[in-house]
Amino acid sequence: MAAGASGRGAALIVDDRWHPGIGDPTAIGWITVFFYVAAAVLCGAAARRDSSRAPPPRFWEGLAAILLLLAVNKQLDLQSLLTQVVRDWTKAHGWYERRRELQAAFIFAVAAIGFAALLVVPSIIRRQEMPRRIALAGLIFLYCFILVRASSFHHVDWALGVTLLSVRVNWLLEIGGIVIVALGALLVMLRRVAAR
Repeated sequence: MAAGASGRGAALIVDDRWHPGIGDPTAIGWITVFFYVAAAVLCGAAARRDSSRAPPPRFWEGLAAILLLLAVNKQLDLQSLLTQVVRDWTKAHGWYERRRELQAAFIFAVAAIGFAALLVVPSIIRRQEMPRRIALAGLIFLYCFILVRASSFHHVDWALGVTLLSVRVNWLLEIGGIVIVALGALLVMLRRVAAR
């Protein structure tokens, strides 16, 4: 680890600055990337097998693309770059001293948007079949998790670092969201097998 490197995204954050590299070279980091890629492959397979004619027409392809981007982000740690850009901007504009208030407001806004999405999206896609709804719920969960993690709020970082039976809550939440998306795709494939 380089001098001044942080434990979060160790090789990427040096002297509090983001640098390109592998953000989570641990076994669980690569396992999480595997889960993202496997879920993306399942979504791609579901796209070929989904008989639903309801919009959006490229639902599963879109989810596959998002999951692949998240797999790349997992190792490039782009949320740390975003955090750095926002930190630099708040310092330049004199808001950095109020960062705790801003971080709390950000987390509240993310949670509110996620909760509103969970309430509104089902009514928007009412005609969608259950597998799409499940996958979308998983995606919304991942959205909230990733944005809250990116907020770099100390108490949230602490909570995500808590371990239950040697498993970090952070890992459970991220992989759990991916599994929910994959479950929706898997249901499409199982339905096609059962229909044969």
